Amino acid sequence: MRQRRQSRSLLSIAQQRMMVSLGIEQKMIYYVGVDVGTGSARACLIDSMGNILSLAEKPIQREELKPNYITQSSQEIWQAICHCVKCVVRDSEVAPEKIHGIGFDATCSLVVIDGEDEKEIAVGPDFTNTDQNIILWMDHRAGKETEEINATNDKCLKYVGGQMSIEMEIPKIKWLKNNISKEQFDKCRFFDLADYLTFKATGKETRSFCSTVCKQGLLPIGVEGSQDGWSEEFLNHIGLPELAENDFEMIGGSVQVEGDNKNFLSAGAYVGALDESVAQELGLPAHCVVGSGVIDAYAGWIGTVAAQTDIELPELVKKDSAKKGIDKATGRLAAVAGTSTCHIALSKDPIFVNGVWGPYRDVMAHGFWCAEGGQSCTGALLAHVLSTHPAFTELSHLSDAANISKFDYLNSRLENLVQQRGERSVVSLAKHLFFYGDYHGNRSPIADPSMRAAIIGQSMDNSIDDLAIMYLGACEFIAQQTRQIVEKMCDAGHDLSVIFMSGGQCRNGLLMRLLADCTGLPIVIPRYIDAAVVFGSALLGAVASESFNAHQHKSDLRTRRKSSLTVHDLPDVPGKAGFLGKLTKQAPDMPSPYTAPHATSSTSQIASTSSGYPFPIVGSTTTNKDEMPDSPNEEEPVSFKTVKTNAEGFLHDSQTNGDQLWNVMHNMTGGGKVVQPRSSDDPDRILLNAKYSIFLDMAQTQRKYRQAIDSVESKLKG
Repeated sequence: MRQRRQSRSLLSIAQQRMMVSLGIEQKMIYYVGVDVGTGSARACLIDSMGNILSLAEKPIQREELKPNYITQSSQEIWQAICHCVKCVVRDSEVAPEKIHGIGFDATCSLVVIDGEDEKEIAVGPDFTNTDQNIILWMDHRAGKETEEINATNDKCLKYVGGQMSIEMEIPKIKWLKNNISKEQFDKCRFFDLADYLTFKATGKETRSFCSTVCKQGLLPIGVEGSQDGWSEEFLNHIGLPELAENDFEMIGGSVQVEGDNKNFLSAGAYVGALDESVAQELGLPAHCVVGSGVIDAYAGWIGTVAAQTDIELPELVKKDSAKKGIDKATGRLAAVAGTSTCHIALSKDPIFVNGVWGPYRDVMAHGFWCAEGGQSCTGALLAHVLSTHPAFTELSHLSDAANISKFDYLNSRLENLVQQRGERSVVSLAKHLFFYGDYHGNRSPIADPSMRAAIIGQSMDNSIDDLAIMYLGACEFIAQQTRQIVEKMCDAGHDLSVIFMSGGQCRNGLLMRLLADCTGLPIVIPRYIDAAVVFGSALLGAVASESFNAHQHKSDLRTRRKSSLTVHDLPDVPGKAGFLGKLTKQAPDMPSPYTAPHATSSTSQIASTSSGYPFPIVGSTTTNKDEMPDSPNEEEPVSFKTVKTNAEGFLHDSQTNGDQLWNVMHNMTGGGKVVQPRSSDDPDRILLNAKYSIFLDMAQTQRKYRQAIDSVESKLKG
């Protein structure tokens, strides 16, 4: 188990004193975020200014008894969540009664329970082990079922990239029907993992549009004439009529269009207060409310795209001046990077892009559409290139001796090679290396799982210098493919002007520079590099909490939430506005363990091993923040827009929930560092443009060659 602990040292001494003098410390509100990834559960606790005060992580297991059969346990995941939430409450030293909201995100995995007693149902291949009741997103058992579903060419497939992926949930449900008894199948209740977590927390079967629209084929009311959300015709056609029975009870029911108790919600909309027994398990108060959950990559979008940058971006200022509310999020591409990378963009209108999933309506906000592109392997690609090269062991020794990461060592090595070889720049070192890196197939924009890697320009050089240049080629490939995805999306109608990154790849200055120069777009590095996703989940809890109206709700909850004050409720004293502005607008200048480069060297360390280093290094700043704000009217204090609530005091108006989400994101996300592209006439930009044409040709030629050989093989077989 790996945990991180952080106290209030996040704020400077002067800021803490100011908070005490203003009474902020006593009136602060707190929220918890939970992120369940493939290998671990995480939790964080944030305050109402967006500061992460504590973060905890606990591994979770996955079982693979047969190839492509990968399962997990919902019990183990829930226990890991409870452990992490208790840890962050303890480590933050925050009184539990001050925690008013919690949000969940998770992988798109299928959870199966008994609809009557809510006990786990085994999903195989060992059907005697009910503990294994989750089919993990990366499970590929349902190949035949996926082909059968896609052969229908149903209209709902149009909104999931033209065909369902083997990793989506409906093919997995169809596989289960084919492999368990009818009696057992009829007992099943199916959840996306994030929706299961909100169900576990509240006891309510409310589902998110994020999971059902993006991964299960639900069409919101009005899309393609949809009246119920789910298509009974489609479910009958693919051999799953059971899912349509009792008003689609097994998959969450039909979409209600009237009334307050909606069973499908957009991101962060209020689901309910914590069940009292669950509150005890989590160590949270029963008045803590739960926001509608999202898929993990979408939490990364929430946690990054509202960042206020350290330098002004005219691209955003010009567009934002004509927009209001959640509309300001359109045109901002979130690149959520890890083993693979997801690219998520919001638009006011449905935009269809070949090779890009979606458009998905209502996922983030009512009436707005999301598109999701992706690269099958990015972090995994870099790891593969390094680990398979003959010089990998030497790289490990050298980077350990220098006390820096392997990537930082290679970046500095490339700088030295520029001097040794008399090249113009690092980019020109790989001018004759043409690296196409789809080792694991192509997700976007070709959407061809049969794509593979191709490298032109390799020699028999096995040195550490050759490894450095191969690594450079892999970074260039990631950046060129990102450009290809961005161009395809823009050609189809998206107006993308900035890329908001998240994940550990943000620390790789070389990769960030290449992304900016290949795409021609500014790259924004978030305040919370490693915690952007779990931070986004905490914002879901804040959205649900901010929709709460303490004066209209039931008296018992009103009493328990009597300290529910937002930042604009703080006493109006001289200097308050400027101080709050410093805290919220200038957040990236506050040292934080979640932006510190734990696997990266300091700038001074790199300087000692390199003759120069033009790539940005992202980490904690050393700026002195002990000075008091010198302008009391420098910034406006944080305040959240008042929105219409229902009779219980909670926001259910789907028309306004998107703006509520944006207000929370804008006021709490903090800042980001910008990597600007070089000018279009820069020699490196010109070289990368020329190599982009070759990159496109390599992709096209590979498919052409494969088709030619397949044609020959089919004739030989015939």
